Amino acid sequence: MKVALLGFGTVGSSVARILCDLKPDGLELSHVFNRGVARKKADWVPSTVVWTEDFDQVLRSDVDVIVELVGGLEPAGSWVRRALEAGKSAVTGNKKLIAKHGIELDGLARSKGAHLLYGAAVAGGIPVIPGLQQGLAGDRITRIEAILNGTCNYILSRMEAGAAFADVLEDAQKLGYAEADPSEDVDGYDARAKLVILSRIALRADIDVESVACRSITAVDAVDLVYAHDLNCTIRQISKAELRPDGVAAAVGPMLVPLRSPFAWSRSTENMVLVSGQYGGDVVFSGHGAGGNPTAVAVVSDLISLAHGSRAADLPSRAALLSGEFELRHYIRFVVKDRPGIVAEIAGALASERINIDALFQRPGYEKGNLPFVVTVEPCAASSLRRALDRVSQAGWLAQPPLDMPILGE
Repeated sequence: MKVALLGFGTVGSSVARILCDLKPDGLELSHVFNRGVARKKADWVPSTVVWTEDFDQVLRSDVDVIVELVGGLEPAGSWVRRALEAGKSAVTGNKKLIAKHGIELDGLARSKGAHLLYGAAVAGGIPVIPGLQQGLAGDRITRIEAILNGTCNYILSRMEAGAAFADVLEDAQKLGYAEADPSEDVDGYDARAKLVILSRIALRADIDVESVACRSITAVDAVDLVYAHDLNCTIRQISKAELRPDGVAAAVGPMLVPLRSPFAWSRSTENMVLVSGQYGGDVVFSGHGAGGNPTAVAVVSDLISLAHGSRAADLPSRAALLSGEFELRHYIRFVVKDRPGIVAEIAGALASERINIDALFQRPGYEKGNLPFVVTVEPCAASSLRRALDRVSQAGWLAQPPLDMPILGE
């Protein structure tokens, strides 16, 4: 099976290295496509490989499968469509493309007798997608909880050790974990695309990627990690989706996780996916979710599957109504200009939405004019809590807006 690489960056060059070093049976690297391809040429790539800046040259060749590692919706989407229309199979790690157009592209591949595989689109080198498509196809998955963004996991686990957000973000950018504009990661959009893909495969539910609620980790402060530990928890960016009788609830954002939870053990750029099945119970996938080599392993594994006649199980999904509502306990951090009656006003606002206070935490040693304290509440809908917090949002005693985070169950 002749393979063309579209993109020779971090992952693309790692894929080429594996193909050249391991020489997997049934696979031959024949083309490398990249803009400014002359500067990309590597002397360890066989001389038989064609280097080109012309995608049409790739399409006209006898290549059997293209590997798209450029990323983004366009022009990558057009290249994948044109390859599939020509009857060539495609392997990609492009989560944006698969989240937005995966069903359409999969249908196109099947209509042309080709295949579309994207095991590298979620959790890098962790075999989550093939594990769901093959190993757990016999179960009915009802819930997904996951750490899907290595950059956020790196930032929050470093903050847990006492580092400041801005300093850790700068380090992450220097190490190549975060882009110059980190919003895709820290605001949850990267994890959201991956959650949509997992929901389609695991829950068999097709949900609109733009409609999934995202919350940024940028509001999390060092004091939140301190109070989280008082609650025997830490903080992670969690992607969560679960089946409901009328559709699917899904959301991405920072959440408190108990220290006994596997999510609390996930450090640095690791990813972790927990799925709950009606018959098989909980299954956890964990490992390196980012980086050139781990992601390249997932790409080459897909290529080997194609070369040996394996294909993904056909697990059709259906459009599902989407909700962002989970009935969870919540952590609420207030920073106030201290005076009598503040707790009573907060309790009144919560009571107006029938929300019960669970506990109140106030550490000593902070200035009275900038005093942080935490209220935890019993399980409630996020929309009800937001209405209650809106009632106190204009209070003169607030030094900054309240921060609320769900508390993930055990």
